[in-house]
Amino acid sequence: MAEITMPVAGELQFTDGLPAERRRWAMASYLVGLAMSVLDGNIANTALPSIATQLHASPAASIWVVNAFLLTVGICVVPLSSLVDIIGYKKVYQGGLILFTIASAGCSLPHSLSELVLARVCQGVGAACIWSTSAAVMRYTYPRALLGRGIGLGGFVVFTAAAAGPSVASGILAIATWHWLFAINIPFGLLALSLSERWLAPAQGSRHRWDIWSAVLNGITVTLLIKGIDGVGTGQGVAIVTSELAAAFLFGTALVWRQNHLAIPMLAIDLFKRPIFALSVGASLCAFVAQGLAVVVLPFYFIDVMNYSQVMAGLLLSPWPVAAGITSHYSGGLADRIPIRVLGTIGMTGMTSGLVLLALVGAHPTAWQIVWRAALGGAGFGIFGAPNNRAMVASAPRERSGGAGGISTMSRLLGQSIGVSIVAVIFELTARGGVSLHGASLALMFGAGFTALAGIISAAPLPHFHPE
Repeated sequence: MAEITMPVAGELQFTDGLPAERRRWAMASYLVGLAMSVLDGNIANTALPSIATQLHASPAASIWVVNAFLLTVGICVVPLSSLVDIIGYKKVYQGGLILFTIASAGCSLPHSLSELVLARVCQGVGAACIWSTSAAVMRYTYPRALLGRGIGLGGFVVFTAAAAGPSVASGILAIATWHWLFAINIPFGLLALSLSERWLAPAQGSRHRWDIWSAVLNGITVTLLIKGIDGVGTGQGVAIVTSELAAAFLFGTALVWRQNHLAIPMLAIDLFKRPIFALSVGASLCAFVAQGLAVVVLPFYFIDVMNYSQVMAGLLLSPWPVAAGITSHYSGGLADRIPIRVLGTIGMTGMTSGLVLLALVGAHPTAWQIVWRAALGGAGFGIFGAPNNRAMVASAPRERSGGAGGISTMSRLLGQSIGVSIVAVIFELTARGGVSLHGASLALMFGAGFTALAGIISAAPLPHFHPE
């Protein structure tokens, strides 16, 4: 527990973290950049038909506008998280803001699909810089006794930005061309950069060597793993998928071997010796498998099985991220006082219940019957997320916050990729690539199985632990 001094002006003063006033401005400077990068990860999906038409590209080729961003983040987040620990999170965050803002201007100008995809790759690097600093921002900004509050606020912003993506995109496209989806980032990027220079806490970093071979091995492993997982879902040949996954395993083994010979590894495998960290990562991976599965299967469920319109399907899905954002904000504060075993178990029980009830709702439910079930699932995910992330971040030394954040982000990306592939496989087996009531229900039940496992992991007894 952080040391507390006498209250001044009605608020407790802590000896670690930033003073209350500066803390608020520091979080504002980070959350503007975080919201901008999360929104941009989702906002382009709505505009893909317009982009494909104007740039004379096929729908299949235009998907790379989305995939290039996500794959780049997956490849870069671990090496950049290591850089956070070496040179300090503030420099990495500001570098990411600069690159993301310039790349956003580049995305608004291209005359060909290849130019747009290249700009999106640069955006992905900038977003990876921003995301990789999340854990370090929280550790340097908030006192340890209030760490959950900061993580809960970050979760609220992430869920809100993700939920707002389709609506923001639709609003912009109603009055302007798709180019403005990216150009709108420029003033927000400049604002976040200006605020961060004045308000973020300084952090020098450990100045250890950045290992380029670890970065190369990580990039190859992540690329092959994501391609292999995606290949399972898209029905690629067994030989191709097996080769990609086998190669990912070999390069991953080489990566782990390399990390074991470094004093401070780039991929923070040394943190897995801490039981709380290892179990929190495992629970996070399971929860994000279910989350990735749910956000893919539910729109198909609503449109193809229940015959709702696309607009109505979006409205029916919105209670999930809205409830997740609200509960994440409050559960983060509770996590500073209530053990992860309690909050994690409650959260995953709620998410499991929501998924099971959605799976059993049938083909002709009322809108209200869908809404409260989706809200229950989202609320459970939010209750779980912030406390689990707090346990993960607090279990690592502050100077290793970057490495912990990188592992956290990778568990999210891999979990979501696995969830999407599970949906695709189930749809292929139950309806030859189409969507049936049985297939959608089965997929949601699979998701419930993963959330139940995450709840069991969260409830595991652990030795008493004092965060560093």
